[in-house]
Amino acid sequence: MRLYNHYVATSHVTFDIEPYSVETRRPWFDQFSAGTIHQLNVACDGDRLLGYACSSPLRTKRAYDISVETTVYVDPTAQRTGTGRALYGHLLNSLESTKAHGAYALISLPNAASVRLHEALGFKQVGRLTEVGHKFDKLWDVAWFERRIPHAG
Repeated sequence: MRLYNHYVATSHVTFDIEPYSVETRRPWFDQFSAGTIHQLNVACDGDRLLGYACSSPLRTKRAYDISVETTVYVDPTAQRTGTGRALYGHLLNSLESTKAHGAYALISLPNAASVRLHEALGFKQVGRLTEVGHKFDKLWDVAWFERRIPHAG
């Protein structure tokens, strides 16, 4: 929880306001299963979590079952090392063997590094929500990015 809670406390990249405990985050962990559309990939150095990338439900309505929201978080000490790109690339590649049709990412702005990463991995910006989040006594815009998931065959 330390990694994610760091961003909750210090950044607008997540709109969560309160830190999580393992127990309060358990339902989030329980949604993931290897080989399915909802996956969690982690990178560690010994006992230290360097980062994670995941795909989770885009929306709860069943018609969205072929779409996932994707995200990546990297420990500040591991940024600009290729960890995020490797994690995210592995996640996107693994989605190719599932029923996933599209990956969607929401990026709170400004966040040039995240925009560059998503564009490098084939995402395209398809929309922008203006002043949709409120955190740290400021209003934040969010950009919507999407990427098709190719399938063999």
